[in-house]
Amino acid sequence: MRTFHPPRAASVALSAASALALSTLAACSSGSDDASPSDDGTTASAATSWSAGPRLAVAHEGGILVLDGTTLETVAELDSEEFTRLNPAGDGRNVMVTVADGFQVLDTGAGTSEGATLTDLVFPADTPGHVVRHADKTVLYADGTSDTTIVETAALADAVAAGELPEAETVPGVEAHHGVSIVLEDGTFLTTVGNADGRTGIEVRDASGEVVARNDECPGVHGEGTAQDEAVVFGCEDGALVYQDGAITKLDAPDQPYGRMGNAFTTDSSPIVLGDYKTDPDAEGYLLDAVTLVDTAAGTLDVVALPEGASYTFRDLARGPGDLGYVLATDGAIHVIDPTTGELTDTFDVIAPWEGPVEWQDPHPAIQVSGDIAYVTEPAANSVHAVDLTTGEVVASTELDVTPNEIAPAAG
Repeated sequence: MRTFHPPRAASVALSAASALALSTLAACSSGSDDASPSDDGTTASAATSWSAGPRLAVAHEGGILVLDGTTLETVAELDSEEFTRLNPAGDGRNVMVTVADGFQVLDTGAGTSEGATLTDLVFPADTPGHVVRHADKTVLYADGTSDTTIVETAALADAVAAGELPEAETVPGVEAHHGVSIVLEDGTFLTTVGNADGRTGIEVRDASGEVVARNDECPGVHGEGTAQDEAVVFGCEDGALVYQDGAITKLDAPDQPYGRMGNAFTTDSSPIVLGDYKTDPDAEGYLLDAVTLVDTAAGTLDVVALPEGASYTFRDLARGPGDLGYVLATDGAIHVIDPTTGELTDTFDVIAPWEGPVEWQDPHPAIQVSGDIAYVTEPAANSVHAVDLTTGEVVASTELDVTPNEIAPAAG
């Protein structure tokens, strides 16, 4: 019989040693649960000092909470649109919030003892989509136009602190589609190709904007991940594309004609990409029961089945310490995968078993990793947990007054 922990108590720090696993800086609090409105209309906890460390943005219906990344105490309560998506901006402090007009900047205050602010700064975008962070660039993609906005990541925090957006470069799209772009260290620009009828592959341009490579053998191209030595992987409905050193390679899925990889999870120090995997295009729901491992050095794509009863959605894969892979599954556990062997090496019980969402936007458990800590949502209990991935211990937990949906950490 599994023991599910921790108890559903608000803002619980479980032990001093566990707190150190999150941050060496202890949080300070007035001990009051009262809240008061700030001058900008946001609501913050009466506590006036939090740890000068990580922060966690948590989206819920009609708003966003910012939590202290160490204690999971609420730092700020911010009003927003009914449904928003969250992505770290890459500068360690800000989070990009997808709203109707584009990408709105949320200043989490990470790295300070200050509160958090949903600024009025918005990078305009028609149907904002993917956010990619790589090579000191933050890249924003607009599905409604396929325009790409490129921002120097280092300039973002200072500009936002000054109340303005940093300078940005816009690469006009050709035909609108749900896509993604990335800029490499040498200025090479990779972007997906598609239109209203479908997505077919990728295009590569050099720093001058000239098209130097193209591949149209990737039906339903979706997602992007950059592995060791800037090997870039894009998912396809029948495998994956790998771009490296000027060449594009197609890797076929073992299941044909449909073996879809749509999201890639990478680290800079591993050539292996962890991806989701789906074999039935007509399957109902969003639960999956196998993952892909793309070895960009060996040029292979392998599929690893999860244990029976352990399914997941696109929100439930992550990479973490030691370049390992982590799957938050419907059995309530985090399953640890060694990407070099494909073996499941450990299991950490974290939350109660759960069922998949009816619609992908519906709240369901999610995992995001910052350093050695995995932040896990448990919508059925209105809770968020912090898990030390080196030990499997739940080191902090909080019960919220709202149902958490998407999350995004800012490292500070």
